[in-house]
Amino acid sequence: MTCATCAGRVEKALTAIPGVQAAVNLASEQADVSFDPVRVRPTALIEAISSAGYGVAHETRELAISGMTCATCVGRVERALSAVPGVTRAVVNLASENATVQGVAGLLHPADLIAAVRRAGYEAELRTGDVERDRQILAAEARRLRQETLRLLGATALSVPLLLPMVGLALPAWLQLTLATPVQFIFGARFYVGAWKALRARTGNMDLLVVLGTSTAYFYSLSRLLAGHTDGPLYFEAAAVVVTLILVGKWLETRAKRATTSAIRALMALRPVTARVVRDGVETEVPITAVVTGDLVLVRPGEKLPVDGVVIEGRSDVDESLLTGESQPLPKQAGDLVVGGSVNGRGLLRIETTLVGEQATLSRIIALVENAQANKAPVQRLVDRVTAFFVPLVIVVALVAFLGWWLIAGNLDSAIVAAVAVMVIACPCSLGLATPTALMVGTGAAARAGILIRDPEALEVAHKLDTVVLDKTGTLTEGRPAVTEILPTGIPERELLALAAAAQTGSEHPLAHAVLTKAQGLDLGRLEDFQSHPGMGLTARVAGRKIVIGNRRLLAEKSVRAECLEARVAALEAHGRTVMWVAALDPRPLLLGAIAVADPIRPSSRVAVQNLQRLGLETIMLTGDHERTAAAVAAELGIQQVIASVLPGQKAAEVRRLQAQGRTVGMVGDGVNDAPALAAANVGIAMGGGSDIAMQTAGITLMRADPLLVGDAIAISRATHNKIQQGLFWAFFYNVIGMPLAAIGLLNPMISGAAMALSSVSVVSNALLLRRWKPARQGGV
Repeated sequence: MTCATCAGRVEKALTAIPGVQAAVNLASEQADVSFDPVRVRPTALIEAISSAGYGVAHETRELAISGMTCATCVGRVERALSAVPGVTRAVVNLASENATVQGVAGLLHPADLIAAVRRAGYEAELRTGDVERDRQILAAEARRLRQETLRLLGATALSVPLLLPMVGLALPAWLQLTLATPVQFIFGARFYVGAWKALRARTGNMDLLVVLGTSTAYFYSLSRLLAGHTDGPLYFEAAAVVVTLILVGKWLETRAKRATTSAIRALMALRPVTARVVRDGVETEVPITAVVTGDLVLVRPGEKLPVDGVVIEGRSDVDESLLTGESQPLPKQAGDLVVGGSVNGRGLLRIETTLVGEQATLSRIIALVENAQANKAPVQRLVDRVTAFFVPLVIVVALVAFLGWWLIAGNLDSAIVAAVAVMVIACPCSLGLATPTALMVGTGAAARAGILIRDPEALEVAHKLDTVVLDKTGTLTEGRPAVTEILPTGIPERELLALAAAAQTGSEHPLAHAVLTKAQGLDLGRLEDFQSHPGMGLTARVAGRKIVIGNRRLLAEKSVRAECLEARVAALEAHGRTVMWVAALDPRPLLLGAIAVADPIRPSSRVAVQNLQRLGLETIMLTGDHERTAAAVAAELGIQQVIASVLPGQKAAEVRRLQAQGRTVGMVGDGVNDAPALAAANVGIAMGGGSDIAMQTAGITLMRADPLLVGDAIAISRATHNKIQQGLFWAFFYNVIGMPLAAIGLLNPMISGAAMALSSVSVVSNALLLRRWKPARQGGV
């Protein structure tokens, strides 16, 4: 909003909705809205404001959810959160037990969200991003695992004797009852609690299936015992052993799920709790939250760097491997940038703090990884729709099996066994865990290698890429060009270099930096005027002379003839040099000479291109350089297709042109002028060390400037996609095969319980195999 008219328009749009009263404040940019949440959804308010031509500020909250057991629980929590006024989107991850809630800023009250989760039958805690709070949540997870271990040991101790009749040893019926009852109602109480919460919410889940199955076996046996029919079969052992086996499965699943979050836990463990700050000459240890920008921080040998900053004093080697995947410690001295969370070597460092809190590199990395792990891949949405009908379908199949055995075969015992087996073997957990566990392990493995994946969509699309477009400067080359040749025409070499340097003192282009570096020590004329021509060069006025520096296109536009140097420049371009033409425009257009610059190719670029080609990807180099220069670099790298002489604004159009040919395109770049192309590509990949805008636009960010990571990113995407497909296949196959076998009496309840327990564990364990994936530098894709 910019004026009172805007405020009036927003107010009018809101009050046009029946039952809504609104007052809009221009100064605070807030709307005070009263409405009945039963009649009016917050989304209707947002749509009204959007239709008036304005936007609504949003915010995100993270919750740690406890008590979920299967995919149907996920759906229930999502529905509960989505019903809270102000919430526009809620995504719950079963594997990480996290909920990400997005909504209207000011309406997203944590207390309301937690209350909604509790009404749905679960517990929730707000994730604040605070270091100590995160440590408490991780400690609570460890305590929960210890409690599950004790519960499992108790259930196992009571269940094992119930298996003695299977080896020919008789066990009195009353002793079977005595042993089975605590297993059923004490150690198995969690299933009854979960089932009751599901029924109260008018839905079903895994707990309900377990309770129905084991309770049927237990109470049928109890009724026979009380009626004195102890000569026939009793199923106390089936009920108790099934509960114990499912507890085993849950314990193994919990341990496996903790392993899927190992990457996040490793990153969180990097965050120091305190920092040693020097203020007014006094060294003080303070909480990390008390450190502010500009503080001087002292880091001793072997300690973690608590903050992002610049080295003011000292020399050392710093290990950044857990942040960037770089295996070798990096030398640091005064003037170098350092990253919080990395480990100091043998030297003492004094660091001036530049970034703190959520803006710190480590916090941003953790946020990116958590965001990727919290969101759902497109395939998971289909699975969610299937699991919504899963429990009712299982109950119907169990009922049909029961009636079939009882009414057709006339065998009540067999009918009960078949129904129990069906309910016990059905496993909605494996369906709910297949996708998120693979995503969590895959994004974690990628993060350890220095590859940050912004969202599951980027990961899922990356495996489909068939074309990779590589920007030349700063991606395939070092991005630090140096002057190699100076070709004057009619003026001394030093004068040509001084003019070119003076004209480019107003430019931030890497080529300008190369000229200025070469001209150090020369007396430069005063820059009086400067104008940039993106993709072509610049014009400037130096000490009264109008100068033009750029490519052939700019020279032609300014009517400068360059035939006298064309042959020599062409020879340099054929050897990969980038050439800047220098001319004077007054009193008439006159060529003064040319300056050749070489940008060294990165040592790993050729191997990186070979890796991409080995993965079956077509590689294309995109550059603003002249065709001859681009062709020379491409030939050295083994790239067959080159798109040269492209203006910055045309890069996105080139990406769209390739997409129009039916290609799935990945774009790799590092600069501000690459951002539109990164956004236009199916997957944008930003090189580390590049601009923030490029990294914010891209779906994948490489934490170090190494093109080898491009192939690694696509390789881990393919590996993760394969694990998702495998997990879903086995989850569906298991349920489709297992339930019919149980219904026709080929599986007894104990075998069904064991199979159900192992199904989720097998899905998670299969996903955990992704942790063995290694990047190219460490063993190939």
